[in-house]
Amino acid sequence: MFRDRRLLHIYAIIFIDVIVGSAIGPVLPEFVKGHSYPQLWLALGTGLFLGVQLFSAPLLGKLSDSYGRRPIFIISAIGTFLADCLLLPVRLGSQLANRLSDGLTNGMYATVRSAITDISPKDELFKNLGIEGAIISLGFVIGPAAAGFLLTVFDVVDGEQARVVVLMAVILSALNMLLSWTLRETMANVPSQSGNGVDTAVLKVEVMQSLNVQTLWMRLLAKNQKYPGLKQLVLMQLALTFSTGYYFYFVTYASFGELRLDARGISYFFMYFGALSVVISYVFYTYAADRINQRRAIIWLAGLGAPVLAAYGLIGTSVVWLYILVTLDCLTLSLIQGLIEGLMAQRTSDDDRGEIFGINQALQGLASFGTTLVFGALSLLDLRLPFAWFAACLAMVAVMAWNTQQPKTSDDANLA
Repeated sequence: MFRDRRLLHIYAIIFIDVIVGSAIGPVLPEFVKGHSYPQLWLALGTGLFLGVQLFSAPLLGKLSDSYGRRPIFIISAIGTFLADCLLLPVRLGSQLANRLSDGLTNGMYATVRSAITDISPKDELFKNLGIEGAIISLGFVIGPAAAGFLLTVFDVVDGEQARVVVLMAVILSALNMLLSWTLRETMANVPSQSGNGVDTAVLKVEVMQSLNVQTLWMRLLAKNQKYPGLKQLVLMQLALTFSTGYYFYFVTYASFGELRLDARGISYFFMYFGALSVVISYVFYTYAADRINQRRAIIWLAGLGAPVLAAYGLIGTSVVWLYILVTLDCLTLSLIQGLIEGLMAQRTSDDDRGEIFGINQALQGLASFGTTLVFGALSLLDLRLPFAWFAACLAMVAVMAWNTQQPKTSDDANLA
């Protein structure tokens, strides 16, 4: 099925990493139980997790361009393992410490996309990046499924549910350290092996630049001069990131809103969401994504997905409507991310692919942090209000795709 078996290895690492994160999601309310404004504490944890990627993603991307993708996979796996160990005391402080430390190494997804692009023939790039999205969706199925299995079959009492799920996450993250160690390098020529790696001073500059939003923007503009159309794609992805903040908000909404779902109910929901998403994503990216006009597809999917997001806030106590809406979600906005990433990957080269994806993920981290602050504040007024924000941001994706100029070169033809 794959010309290069390293793709399967990378997909396995992603799969386990997402399982670990998604399994923990349904029990996170346990860490804030008993505290005032629990939704605000969950939002703060999410903000820490996403905000630190502002500097960690470009740094890891730069390191992967100089030292190879494999070392970054290893460092990230170790970081996730240590971060999960911090959750073993089920306390608010443990949750915040985990979110901060795990966010430092979660910047590896810039390296993941770089590694996939490294070994993907041009005619399979959309398919392989689309499969990455499908694998992530599958992880969202297995994670809650595993958590739900443990809690249901072993009839774990409420006070022990979080600890049992965290122990499972620690074991799986240890397995991912082994998988990362055995991954073969994807870069054809690693600069550091020729004595051209980056020194400490350069890394310090990279960190400082990453913390400076204006510098990040200027670096993006410079890359846009080299790869026309890149800036428009990054801006679209930032607007999409504002809207997909609902992924992080949903546990809070389902737990403390009118639905009042418990850990099992949340697990079952994400099992359905992930299972349907992986099937639809696999079919779409395998058989359709590289045969359609991607720009027009983004317009239609974002335009149709915006009212779906708004409707989440109007379902009240109806679980039936929740499942209807998530079905429509999988058919619309859940497909957009891979299209933008595929178009972006076409505007990179071996020399700076990790850096570009790192800059992009850093800006996404900033956008994610910003949308977390917005939905955290709105949730204090009404738990339904954040979905109006998410819907407006997704509508902006459609407007931005509509206004994207016709590219002037054949290489940019897919944007038109």
